[in-house]
Amino acid sequence: MVKKRMPKSSRKFIRKEKARIRREVLDIKKQEELIAKMYKKFSKEKK
Repeated sequence: MVKKRMPKSSRKFIRKEKARIRREVLDIKKQEELIAKMYKKFSKEKK
């Protein structure tokens, strides 16, 4: 069974956003929250 993947542009955007969040936010808990929030937004768009 083939697993459906996100478009390359979305994966690229997520990678860059995660890097930006990790660079700008020093608090690790806050980083995790922001990254989780971003993934949640993308999972809703896909459905």
